Order: sequence, then C-alpha cells, then structure tokens
Amino acid sequence: MKQVLQPPGWATPKGYVNGVSARGAQVFVAGQIGWNAQCQFESDDLVTQVRQALINVRAVLAEAGAMPEHIVRMTWYLVDKRDYLARVREIGAAYREVIGTYTVAMTAVQVAALIEDRALVEIEVTAIVP
Repeated sequence: MKQVLQPPGWATPKGYVNGVSARGAQVFVAGQIGWNAQCQFESDDLVTQVRQALINVRAVLAEAGAMPEHIVRMTWYLVDKRDYLARVREIGAAYREVIGTYTVAMTAVQVAALIEDRALVEIEVTAIVP
C-alpha cells in the first residue's frame, strides 16, 4: 500500500507528488531508454521515446510481479529540457496511457548526454510491491 505525502498548505504539484510512503518488496528498475526490446531506436522523437521507455519500465516491473501502481519514485534524465517543457502535455498523455495516475515522486534533470547517442530520455524507477 502506498500513501501520498502532501504537507498541509503546500500547493498541489502537477504531474507528480511531493513524496510517497510505502511498505513491501522493493523493486529497482535501471534507467530505461526509448529503444525497443532488440535495443533499436524506432524514432528520434522525444514523446515516442518517452512512451517506449515507459513501456520498457512496465516490462521490467512485470518480471518482479509489479505493476505501474507500485511505482513510488521516478527519475527522468533528459538531454533537452526545452523540448520536454514544450511537449509536456504530449508527454503527460503518454505517461497516463502507459503508467496511469500521477501518484509518483518524480525528479527530472537535464543532462549533457546519455550513453546511447540517440537516446533523448532515460527513466529510472523504484517500486514497492505490497
């Protein structure tokens, strides 16, 4: 079971929560990028890569018997924050399509580059399975 942590008087964040408390088996998903199961990029579009990275996260979670609702924390590494901010609605739609609701503590940072040259985003996840 997971509980969203929202201090009294704080503005409600959009697209994430301030904190999450949970108990259970911990599942740590390594950073997933926007390539397919054969490690091939099908697109150089940020939203398409976000969707694929989230699909990859779901696949790894499934190996542990976990589902998206068990995610408590995500860290997003982006190579272009301006592209992310310009397309945040499309990214949000992809997130809701693949993961569901925004009950996840999230951090997003811009990085100079990712190890795979074509990667535009890398998403790392922690989940707790009750």
